[in-house]
Amino acid sequence: MRLTGTTATGIRLPIISSGDDLIEIVTSHVLNVLDTQGKTLEKDDIVGVTEALVAKMEGNFAKLSDIGDDINEKFDGEEVGLVYPILSRNRFLDILRGVAMGTKKVHVLLSYPHDEVGNPCMDIELLDEANDRICGQIVTADEFRAVVGSYKLPYTGVDYVQLYEEAADNISVYFSNDPRDILRITKNVIVGEIHGRERTKQRLLKAGAVRVFTLSDILCKSINGSGYNPQFGVLGSNLSSEGVLKLFPAKASEFVADLAARFREKTGVAPEVIVYGDGAFKDPRHGIWELADPVVSPGFTPRLGELPTEIKIKMVADAVYGDLSGDEKRAAVTNMLKEKAANPDAFREGTTPRMYADLVGSLCDLMGGSGDKGTPVILLRGYFDDYSAE
Repeated sequence: MRLTGTTATGIRLPIISSGDDLIEIVTSHVLNVLDTQGKTLEKDDIVGVTEALVAKMEGNFAKLSDIGDDINEKFDGEEVGLVYPILSRNRFLDILRGVAMGTKKVHVLLSYPHDEVGNPCMDIELLDEANDRICGQIVTADEFRAVVGSYKLPYTGVDYVQLYEEAADNISVYFSNDPRDILRITKNVIVGEIHGRERTKQRLLKAGAVRVFTLSDILCKSINGSGYNPQFGVLGSNLSSEGVLKLFPAKASEFVADLAARFREKTGVAPEVIVYGDGAFKDPRHGIWELADPVVSPGFTPRLGELPTEIKIKMVADAVYGDLSGDEKRAAVTNMLKEKAANPDAFREGTTPRMYADLVGSLCDLMGGSGDKGTPVILLRGYFDDYSAE
């Protein structure tokens, strides 16, 4: 019996700069690690590369002034409402500053008690009082504070309402849990949501909005020679340096194909490849959903777009083979798994299927981290195996 299943290895790289041959660097480092372990690349191996490296390789950067110029073009410099952005320094603050450069006034509308991904803007214990006093209204930030007080996130010490108010001189902040309330102030709207953006856009248009764009529409083309992302715009962007954003990679699908081809060229084997961003998991302590990128992965090889067919072993072992034990039970479970491999459509019990790319991308994000681990490439082995694998 094999003693291990899936293994994940974080692989250290040199510090990557724009223009570096990332394909060659990743390939050589993965193969060097395998060589030191006395192993060779296998076709079911998975190589994950963080989106930050791919975007840097692309040179996919933009200035805040580029955002301002795009906003000015879309709204003719008029006032705009910005509905339901997330509360984040790295993910949104500089986008807001860029938007403010392109318009006379920005009216930011926040939801309460938290944003789309769970970042709180108030003490949850005061929610009932807030609902009693301001539910169904749009209120200013000062009116909101009069009910619930000022609030700093306990784990960052940041008052995001104040931070957004002070991001530029032409910004005002409001609160309402109905996005259509922004239309009382302006008919020009930017939807700041990540995952609910299209539904909110349609609700605003039906309610009488004149011009509505989402963050995926901003820098969806190059402005002044800037970087851009045709699918996600500034969604998935991060602060890179003063006044500059790193955008979500625009050519991730090309990158994974090229990296798989380079591995095949060097070894005769093409692994699965994924470019990973934020993992899709929720912090149980603070209630924050970590998926601040628009998708877990902007690019992956075709197999990772499939859904796994799995059998929940603990259920089968008890419910189907509960009268067996020891080697006899193990053999029965193993045989069922082999039958599943031969006819997967006949087996639908067990786990809720989720796309491989979302599962694998989340695992890579947890392994690589977003801080100082220095392992932006993850090698997964045995991920497609089950208990029957020899």
